[in-house]
Amino acid sequence: MTWSQTYPEHLLHLLHAHQQEHRYISDAAILEIAERLQLPRAQVEAVVEFYAFFSRTPRGKFDLRFSTCSSCGDARLMQQLCDLLHVSWHETRADGRVSISPTSCIGMCDHGASLLIHDRPLVALDAQRIEQIASFIETDTPLEQWPKTWFTVTSQNYRQDILLSSDVGSGDALRAMEAMGAEVALSAIREADLRGRGGAGFRTAMKWQFCREATGDAHYVICNADEGEPGTFKDRQLLTEHADALLEGMALCGRVIAAKQGLIYLRGEYRYLLPHLEARLAARRQSGLLGEAILGVDGFDFEISIVVGAGAYICGEESALIESLEQKCGHPRIRPPFPVTHGYLGQPTVVNNVETLIAAAYIVQHGAQSFLDRGTASSSGTKLLSISGDCARSGIYEYPFGVTLAEVLEACGARDVQAVQVGGPSGVLLAADAFQRTIAFDDVATGGSLMIFDTSRDLLQVIQSFAHFFAHESCGFCTPCRVGTVLLQKGMDKICGGHGTAHDMAELSSMVTLVSERSHCGLGMTAANPIRDGMAHFPLLFNQRLSHQEMEPDFDLDGSLAEARKITGRDDAEAHL
Repeated sequence: MTWSQTYPEHLLHLLHAHQQEHRYISDAAILEIAERLQLPRAQVEAVVEFYAFFSRTPRGKFDLRFSTCSSCGDARLMQQLCDLLHVSWHETRADGRVSISPTSCIGMCDHGASLLIHDRPLVALDAQRIEQIASFIETDTPLEQWPKTWFTVTSQNYRQDILLSSDVGSGDALRAMEAMGAEVALSAIREADLRGRGGAGFRTAMKWQFCREATGDAHYVICNADEGEPGTFKDRQLLTEHADALLEGMALCGRVIAAKQGLIYLRGEYRYLLPHLEARLAARRQSGLLGEAILGVDGFDFEISIVVGAGAYICGEESALIESLEQKCGHPRIRPPFPVTHGYLGQPTVVNNVETLIAAAYIVQHGAQSFLDRGTASSSGTKLLSISGDCARSGIYEYPFGVTLAEVLEACGARDVQAVQVGGPSGVLLAADAFQRTIAFDDVATGGSLMIFDTSRDLLQVIQSFAHFFAHESCGFCTPCRVGTVLLQKGMDKICGGHGTAHDMAELSSMVTLVSERSHCGLGMTAANPIRDGMAHFPLLFNQRLSHQEMEPDFDLDGSLAEARKITGRDDAEAHL
């Protein structure tokens, strides 16, 4: 077995290396990896089954994963490729040449329909490109000979403010912190009222203070770079163009909370960024901005390593992410205790996302007032927005908090908009009468995603696709989410298929309440949001699809006997129910 020597030995890395070489994870590999890492075999088996990018059966020599996101997916193009290559979804062709599978959003929403092929995003798909892809696969053309432009992921910046236009990352934030002291630096972040940019809005200085004061054998800084929410891609740009600002923010946090080690949890869909990030880490070590005695200061030691995920939406939840870092399945933990006191390896841990850490470094370098000069009284600073869907200019927009949805829609060239999904499927679905509301923690809070749907869209179909997403991505830990999301999916399928009744609407509403109130973690609690908001703001769309019957059974018993009738050659009255 050939192992990657580039990255620290971590279960996810070893499993990925083996699958890249052999196209699947064999029983022998599970046993060998378990022995190598001194882990229980059952734990390794569970991890392989948990993460979507691992397979126990052989994948194709060309292994393609199509996005199913409403912004970077297109089921018709996936079906076109399947037809051209004579292979079905979720299957590997008999000759082992190709396998095609749907996957959740891959973070390419500003590039149109996209797919992953061997960890590389292939963007801007259309019917002609699909035909060319099929031809390259049938002729066994190596990826290195495919057009390089197909794999070019650019950044579309349509509005910059303090973060996207700043010079953070050169070491000045660290120098400023050393000059003022860690306590004063923490006070500056507190004065600026920096709140977490992932959507929940927990105050950053408070989190750092709690961790700083917690006792433990070691303290840790974790960057959550697992932006798996469909429609979100701002961190992809920050990791590409502002990696040094992120690394500086992590080192700054490490100094404040007395941590020596930082970890970046990079979503599996962004694995292609790993060489770039490793190069930035190496450059900062060479410049004395990472490693031992940073800036020549004795005792200022801080190192960063990267762990790459393997396709699990739930790992965006901080405790599930920590479980994954600990080489386990990404199941959310029961809280309390919270990560600030009992996080990674049971030690005090700060978990912040990419944008938050960059904002912290900006505040220390440029001062709290520069941050407070933007935003509102309750929401200071700026927010990066990932804009996609039915608009002329999909991309990244940095706005001060307090901007209205209408202003954003005008800037991105959106017309005839019937709805905006804010914060991804787990956020809120808003109708046109809410477009004067503002992006702010006390109004429309968001992790940064705006998916725009104009009047040409079948909005009920969009809500249905979100229901399928949550049913697919449930980690399975708790019954309300594991079973409830499937029932929500089936309910939406029935209504969208024209077989729903008033009874089904009542059942759907009841299940929305159960999933929202009884799920174990925050992600489960928000899984019903698209249906809840759809029923509240777009009731006519649901009512138009309902049949006129008071009730229609979910299971067609007579229809289920069709195959038996065909086999026996009977179609008389007694062969029907």
